[in-house]
Amino acid sequence: MPKRQSRLLCSVALAAALAAGGVGPLTAPAAAAQPARNLPAGVPSSFADIVQRVAPAVVSIDVTRSAPARPNLPQLFPGFPFFFGFPGSPDGNNGTPSLPNARVSGSGFFITPTGYIVTNNHVVENATKVSVRTNEGRELEARVIGRDPLTDLAVLKVEGSNFPYVTFETNARPRVGDWVIAMGNPFGLGGTATSGIVSAYGRDIGEAYVDYLQIDAPINRGNSGGPTFDVYGRVIGVNTAIFSPSGGSVGIGFAIPAEIADRITKQLISGGSIVRGYIGAMVQNLTPEIAESLGIPGRKGALVAEVTPGGPGDLAGLRAGDAILSLNGQELTSSSDLTRRVGAAREGDRLRLEIWREGRRQTLELRAGRRPADDAPGVVNPADAASLGLTLRPLDQAARTQYRLPATARGVVIDAVSPGSDAAEKGLRAGDVIDRVGERSVAAPADVREAIDAARRQGRPSVLVRVWREGRSLFVPLRLTS
Repeated sequence: MPKRQSRLLCSVALAAALAAGGVGPLTAPAAAAQPARNLPAGVPSSFADIVQRVAPAVVSIDVTRSAPARPNLPQLFPGFPFFFGFPGSPDGNNGTPSLPNARVSGSGFFITPTGYIVTNNHVVENATKVSVRTNEGRELEARVIGRDPLTDLAVLKVEGSNFPYVTFETNARPRVGDWVIAMGNPFGLGGTATSGIVSAYGRDIGEAYVDYLQIDAPINRGNSGGPTFDVYGRVIGVNTAIFSPSGGSVGIGFAIPAEIADRITKQLISGGSIVRGYIGAMVQNLTPEIAESLGIPGRKGALVAEVTPGGPGDLAGLRAGDAILSLNGQELTSSSDLTRRVGAAREGDRLRLEIWREGRRQTLELRAGRRPADDAPGVVNPADAASLGLTLRPLDQAARTQYRLPATARGVVIDAVSPGSDAAEKGLRAGDVIDRVGERSVAAPADVREAIDAARRQGRPSVLVRVWREGRSLFVPLRLTS
């Protein structure tokens, strides 16, 4: 046999042998212990053995949730873009009024034998009913244990035991160019598997708390929340997003790295919510042009655009215009890098910031606070908001980051809309900003409560609120209910 052919057959045989290994709880321990640098080279002859082993842990998720109808746009604005739900937007549907309820499908996977399931937050957000279909066809009702919009992760729970499950691989990861397998429930058709390679690590696609894993395994709509495996069947990520320049269903795939998903899901399971560190500053990237203008060419980091009064940064002397170059001695690569590292800190942790101010380096020390969005005070629940069906929160730096709101936006931000409420029927959604209720401008949730109380005292059945979204404002009347 020619040497070249012999080497090729050996390579294929090695890849097939390694691919036959299992993962974590569904895998042989010897295979799970393989270091990432020993991942097989060349083209595997088949992924069938891996898929067969891990597929039982992957589930399809069916969600029923409210789909707010679009309000009637006043006719005195001919040609004005439809405010609540532009054509092609998630609740726009190209001009067709939404139905009272909508059904969506996604993917997930068991991470414990007792029924805990990981999926994406956007799959179960505003859900009124969630059901899970297992690989063997069982349909189970599920409840949402916790959600984290900032990382797009959520945890569900179904009743039962001895479910097949997989675990996150946090100690080793494949190299750029190594094979990966993405599994999920595209288009609601049931479990499928696609393969590709790791394209890149540390991708920043606009989410402050996640540096994404990029893969080129085809990801179709409905694969959201499914697992990404390496060739040993270890979970190295959670499918979360696709980008298609042509607007189609298949494009560049992104996954939440396993180390982030593992940390977040453990917090959700233990407490139902996420606690993050906080310094109280709105930041932007320190671009080469900005760095040059400040006299520090070639440096990366974060530029402070706004400091929250009374926050940890303000108390430590941080100012707008400061360039933050490093955190605890480690250089920063971007504003997102700072946000993630501060978010990973615990309340009370000591943080040392190296800043550039007035042409020289300075050091500020502070103790991390707790992100206000994770605190109950300052949030108005639906009952406190006179049953408008809205959960409101202050428009602070955390809210601006989460909902990508500009510094010019003023008011209070809607954090949730109750299904079936008048607000839901009229198209209000999380991320909308309310800056006026009745004749009052509002700057805090308490202002909204006072305006509603005043309307009640006057015997009014509704209030007129001005809502801002994506640079445009519109008045919307909302009924008051007891």
